Amino acid sequence: MSAIRSSIRTGFLGRAFAVLGAANAVSAAVEAGRRPRARDLRELGIDPASFDQVSR
Repeated sequence: MSAIRSSIRTGFLGRAFAVLGAANAVSAAVEAGRRPRARDLRELGIDPASFDQVSR
């Protein structure tokens, strides 16, 4: 049974939840006027170093 849980966590569903969580965290940070965490930006495929160059 643990192999199934591990497979889900590292497979499609785990990745989907990670991306949704990162998108939620980044959007909340931007709306609050804060800089999102680099880990969340990388999860979405955004280079953290170039994030500051984006005009809002």
